[in-house]
Amino acid sequence: MTATTTERETAGRPLKTVSPKDKRDSFSLSRVPVYLACAFIALLWLIPALGLLISSFRQEGTIRASGWWTVFGNLFDAGAWTLQNYTSVMSGGFGNAFANSLAVTIPAVAIPITVAAFAAYAFAWMDFPARNFMFAVVVGLMVVPLQMALIPILRLYTDLDISGTFPGVWLAHAGFGLPLAVYLLRNYMGSLPSSLIESAEIDGADHFKIFTRLILPLSTPVLAAFATLQFLWVWNDYLVALVFLGVANPANSVLTVELASLVGQRGEGALSLLPAAAFISMILPLVVFFALQKYFVRGLTAGSVKG
Repeated sequence: MTATTTERETAGRPLKTVSPKDKRDSFSLSRVPVYLACAFIALLWLIPALGLLISSFRQEGTIRASGWWTVFGNLFDAGAWTLQNYTSVMSGGFGNAFANSLAVTIPAVAIPITVAAFAAYAFAWMDFPARNFMFAVVVGLMVVPLQMALIPILRLYTDLDISGTFPGVWLAHAGFGLPLAVYLLRNYMGSLPSSLIESAEIDGADHFKIFTRLILPLSTPVLAAFATLQFLWVWNDYLVALVFLGVANPANSVLTVELASLVGQRGEGALSLLPAAAFISMILPLVVFFALQKYFVRGLTAGSVKG
């Protein structure tokens, strides 16, 4: 009886509608704390980078005398700025180290992506004996500490006479990056609709054509995401480059090794050179990340859930 009365009363009233503007306002207000938290975290990361950039254009005497934030009082004073730090760094062997980092990073990114793409397609869409077991072994390799493999690989490289060469460090980075690459790519490729694969097979396409013409174009987000991760890891790597490249052949040292040697050789005398050298090493990773960031989150999260 009560329910019938309530229904009649409700039926006699006009329904309250929520306009799209009200929805947008409510949605925006609920996101304000999230926006503030993100802005605060971004500011915490930006302040050291800004200080590094400003210090890279200051003279050593002014760096010792005052903090970088004091430049805002005489921002347009030409005498407070100098390009000599960058000139000294690039003429002191840092330019060669930059080229060596490129020579190491580009193949060390391309090799694992190429191998892992073929392997991931096989694990996702091809039937062969012990497929699940082999994939479990690949995933298990992700938990093996990198430091455990340094000495055995170095001994192997010495026997093969490739210690201190670029191919040696390419293979090392490719081997260390392959487990994660196969894991990410297999999860993404496995989440693609099976109807696409079945339609291609009905049309007479073999696995190679399906992989190159269908799967690879659809896998651009995860390929770009792993390329970004691998590029950042290899570019910023110090240990692998030092063990397999820098010690045996100092002429092939990369940026991270050159930065460490700059501190060790000059000590406090490198106070004005270190910010410039560090900022040079940051430029290319920033360009790569911002160029591929639209694929980054989508590539990492795709394939994590189904449905």
